Amino acid sequence: MMHAHLLYPDRDLDLKRALPPQAEALTQDLGLKILFSAMALRKDFLFEVCQKVVLASEEDPRVILYRQGILQDCLEHPAVIRKLFLLAEETLEMKRKTWFYVSIKYSSPSSLIYNSVGLLEVYMDSLRKLRAIADEHAGVFRSEGFQALFALLKRELDNSFFARVHDHLQELKFRNGVLFSAELGEGNAGTHYTLRKTHDEKFSWWRRIFTKKSSDLTLHIHPRDEGGHRALGELNNQGLNLAAGILAQSCDHIRNFFTVLRTELAFYIGCMNLHEQLTGKGRPLCFPQPQAGSDHHRSCAGLYDACLALLLDGRIVGNDIHANEKDLVVITGANQGGKSTLLRGIGVAQLMMQCGMFVAAESFRFSLCQGLFTHFRREEDATMKSGKLDEELGRMSVIVDELQPGSMVLFNESFAATNEREGSEIARQITRGLREKNIMVFFVTHLVDFARSFLAENAEKTLFLRAERRDDGTRTFKLIEGEPLATSFGKDVYDSVFGVTNGDSEDCHGQ
Repeated sequence: MMHAHLLYPDRDLDLKRALPPQAEALTQDLGLKILFSAMALRKDFLFEVCQKVVLASEEDPRVILYRQGILQDCLEHPAVIRKLFLLAEETLEMKRKTWFYVSIKYSSPSSLIYNSVGLLEVYMDSLRKLRAIADEHAGVFRSEGFQALFALLKRELDNSFFARVHDHLQELKFRNGVLFSAELGEGNAGTHYTLRKTHDEKFSWWRRIFTKKSSDLTLHIHPRDEGGHRALGELNNQGLNLAAGILAQSCDHIRNFFTVLRTELAFYIGCMNLHEQLTGKGRPLCFPQPQAGSDHHRSCAGLYDACLALLLDGRIVGNDIHANEKDLVVITGANQGGKSTLLRGIGVAQLMMQCGMFVAAESFRFSLCQGLFTHFRREEDATMKSGKLDEELGRMSVIVDELQPGSMVLFNESFAATNEREGSEIARQITRGLREKNIMVFFVTHLVDFARSFLAENAEKTLFLRAERRDDGTRTFKLIEGEPLATSFGKDVYDSVFGVTNGDSEDCHGQ
């Protein structure tokens, strides 16, 4: 049985596998529908596959590097990949359009053989085209995955294979009738029905004329004998039953191969679509360097939010992070200075890396996490049965139930629904607990007391980033290393909205 193995070196993608429990929150908080839509280009199947693969988040560096190699081949030879994908799609669509294929559950053996032979002829044509693509292009593909796939196609789909299948399919059309043997069982009932190969009728005209015809062993049924024809049909189906099942299984095996090939190529088609859109906007992309979770590598250059970059045509500011050997990154600073954007960029890049994609950065070297989680501030919801703080704590409780050592949690202005003192204490206790369990934390906050409390506490394992603000209030959207300040410069936002000149309003501290 053939396997594509384009997402895993030793198994196929299971599209029925459930999404992780945090999938909905990740999609909402990180704006992932924008990413999936860009990958799918309005094709529902591509959207579904890309969503499944991206959110599945692999944790084995070997699998990620395996996919990176395949994706690099796809980006270098996009026309071949789209040709393979289109062939798989057309093959599966042809199966749906052909009237002759009927489920084994509802078909008689004779009709199932007839239908399966017709479908296998369609599949053989597609397999020949697949083999032709392998012959023409195998030499330019360098990844382990494609080299293995093309070698498999050349080995299994050689000329002798197609010749044998052609001969078998011609025989299974039974133009010379059906030959099978049987034994008498209990009560003289037929048993052990076995389909036999028919005699070779390719005699010369001389032998056909003078060969003695046997009439003594031939039984003729009258055209109007319905019972006799019905009994003969039942005998015929007994003899064909085993062959019918094998043929139906052969159809299923080939169909499953093309289904998996189409599904796994769909992810790479989505990556190619995304790559074309981002590079078309002049955005830098790189293949990340995935590190084992125990390595504690977290550094990048020129990181930006891929989802935001898809929406904007103007310049996107990238940021650098140097958080190796850190387990807490506290991000503070001016309102509308790019803090949340950076946080989303980190989350999206982590997911893209852990599914084998390129990432939106100039360079990206992060340790793999055992599950990515987000806890973002939510807007007021009229359907909420309790206060915002209760809702935030409830979501945090759900996250805690799923966390394990090596996970990563992104907090965006969490626990700010109460006063500064209480919110800081809640955030502080939760952060301490997560660090004790070896869970990486990124925390965007305006809670000054919370942020400043970590200046002395495990300071060597904490990185402080601050949204840069120039003296005139201009935001550069750069995040620089710096201690938390006692203000988020809310006055700048107030002035920009209401057109207040300097000195007409008081500075806004805290939230």
